[in-house]
Amino acid sequence: MVKLAENRYGKSRVRLVRVRHRDGWHELSEWSIQVLLQGDFESCFTDGDNSKILPTDTMKNTVYSLARNSSAGSIEDFGKELAAFLLGRNPQVSAAEVAISETPWDHVVTQGNAHPAAFLQSTRELQTTTVTERRDGRPSVVSGLDDLVILKTAGSAFTGYIKDPLTTLAETRDRLFGTAVRASWTYTSPDLSFPALRTTIRNLLLASFAEHQSESVQHTLYDMAQKVLGCVPEVKDIHLTMPNKHCLLVDLSRFGQDNPNEIYVPTDEPHGFIEARVSRE
Repeated sequence: MVKLAENRYGKSRVRLVRVRHRDGWHELSEWSIQVLLQGDFESCFTDGDNSKILPTDTMKNTVYSLARNSSAGSIEDFGKELAAFLLGRNPQVSAAEVAISETPWDHVVTQGNAHPAAFLQSTRELQTTTVTERRDGRPSVVSGLDDLVILKTAGSAFTGYIKDPLTTLAETRDRLFGTAVRASWTYTSPDLSFPALRTTIRNLLLASFAEHQSESVQHTLYDMAQKVLGCVPEVKDIHLTMPNKHCLLVDLSRFGQDNPNEIYVPTDEPHGFIEARVSRE
């Protein structure tokens, strides 16, 4: 005998660009949205009975229709609206999860002034959130960022590690430290000023990375997490992923030249991969 242990389904990569018009000033948002539903869907799997299935195409249309009149000022608030809307219309659904990533757009600056209707992308960084709402509880909100590419040219070392017969890496007190940060943090409440908190958390992560005297990627990752938890009581834990994007010092001695930590070759693969979750005790 077998049984259906668990299941969920939904629509992924629903792409949305929203333009808000405010007295000649335009605000542009670009989102990629995933909706996943859990609930009483067993008959669809076991008997081919689709009577409790909301089509994923309807989920896509719901995103666009809800966005038209939404007053949400953040991806977190829109995620809560969408999850509540789907639960309200579908009694067979026990939980709705909405994950949103936002591509940042900035106003073009010309002659010192921001153009009201022209935009540029200056970074690959994404803002992210996952809102989960269950019929018997309040929404949970986990927000974050992805592909925050940062690098520093001082204040980074790597020494004192294990050396065995296969170790070729030389110790250094002065190396380039580059990474593409992925971070997610769990909020203590679904009713917060999410844009302001996101800005604060991002600034804390950047300040820690820049100012920390790093003995390893792990050492700096922990300091970054500590700074957030120490300064933002609305966050109860934070998960950081920081691949070590290597820049290798080029040996110019064969050309009769020195290289006082000035000429490097960037490498994408292979790279170190470091992650940790830091939480309050």
